[in-house]
This record gives sequence, C-alpha cells and structure tokens, in this order.
Amino acid sequence: MTEAIVSYKDVYKSFGDTEVLTGINLDINPAEKVAVIGPSGSGKTTIIRMLMTLEEPTSGDIIVDDKNLWHMEKNGELVPANEKHLRQVRGEIGMVFQHFNLFPHMSILDNCMSAPIHVQKVSKKEAKERSIEMLEKVGLGDKLDNYPNQLSGGQKQRVAMARALVMRPKVMLFDEVTSALDPETVGEVLEVIRGIAQEGEMAMILVTHEMEFARDIADRVLFLDNGVIAEQGPPEEVLENSTNDRLQSFLHRFRT
Repeated sequence: MTEAIVSYKDVYKSFGDTEVLTGINLDINPAEKVAVIGPSGSGKTTIIRMLMTLEEPTSGDIIVDDKNLWHMEKNGELVPANEKHLRQVRGEIGMVFQHFNLFPHMSILDNCMSAPIHVQKVSKKEAKERSIEMLEKVGLGDKLDNYPNQLSGGQKQRVAMARALVMRPKVMLFDEVTSALDPETVGEVLEVIRGIAQEGEMAMILVTHEMEFARDIADRVLFLDNGVIAEQGPPEEVLENSTNDRLQSFLHRFRT
C-alpha cells in the first residue's frame, strides 16, 4: 500500500454557521491525478484552499508528506502550527488559481524567479535556469521579457503554471483554471496541464467543470455534494456508470 502524499482525516470546515465540509476523509497517493467535481457551493475550492493554508479547518487533520499541516508537536503535544511550520509544509504544494495572480510590474521571467529566490533561497542563477526551463515547457520561452499586460488570458495562466512548477512541488492544485478564460484559450491551457500530468511526477488535484478533460486526465474523480464526498472512483465509473441521482442530475447539464 502506497503511503499517501496528502491525507484529510475527519476534516470539517464552517464559515460562521454554515458548514461547507463535513467529515472529509481522503487520501491522495504520490503522482495520483484526482479531479474534483460538484455543484457550486459544494466545498470543492475549500478543500484545496485548506491545503494552501488559505483557509483553516474547523476541526480534523491534514497530513502532507507525513507532516501535520495545521498542527505541530511541542513538548510532546500537538498544538496549532505557527507560521514557520505552515510555510515549511506548504512548500511541498503548488497552486494555480482562476485569476493568475501575477505581479503586473514584473516581467514574466521575474514573476517565475521571485519565489525560488525569496522562499527557497536558491541562487539567482539557478532560479533563472529553472524559470526559463518551465516557461519553455509551457510554450512561452519567447516571452521572457514580456509583462503580464502584454499577454492573453491563456498565456497568463500558462505563466502561472510555470511559476508554480518552478518550486518543484510534490502536489499541484488547480482551481477551475479555465473558468476565467475565453473559450478559444481554454484548449491551450488544458493541453499544458495534460502534458504536466503525463510526466507523472507529482500528485495533482484539479477542481474542474471540464468533464471530458477530467475523464481523460484523472486516475480518480471525486463528486462533492453538500460538503461530503458523495461518490468517488475511476472516471468511467463516476462519469458514466454511477447510479447516484444527485451526480446524474449534476452531469446532465454538461451533456448535449
């Protein structure tokens, strides 16, 4: 049995009186590709935002590469993690957001070099070499000196992917990365993600509404509904053969 790279153990999350995740138990294996689908408000984005320490679980544990993310040991007891611990464990994880989050005043190359230099403390030379390699991987090796406002939406999203990959994470998170793009640029971004997935080196969690893409890329599909994992399994089982009424209703809107 492979040791999970990420484990959620009885995780709950509430915003005020609204419970958005209810007792999530989930293991993600190294190099596994997991697509997360479900209606708006089902808790999909919250699951990955907790991994990036952007949201804190109300209760439960999240384990990353055998380290507790939100708690640390002190004098033999588990206590809430401090910022240093969070930063250290979070260093194993990369995330690509819906809206790129690029620094507008920095070139594409500098956008990618910044985190390795300031977070991982690598040399400027190594950061530049890594960044050029990743920008070439996503098809933007000719845009190193351009600024974000000179790029299309699809190109900006590819820069965001390169910037995350430069950090060499063990887990990559994708949060509806095509939802803010024009339809004609969706394909180019999905192709890049497909290429990253086929290399097979890192675990990936993809929150997506692209059902065909989920079918192609995922080892496992999770269907979230009202804060619980209502269905999970291989893509063909979940997307084609499920008898779950809520899932059937959800998938119906994507069928023509």
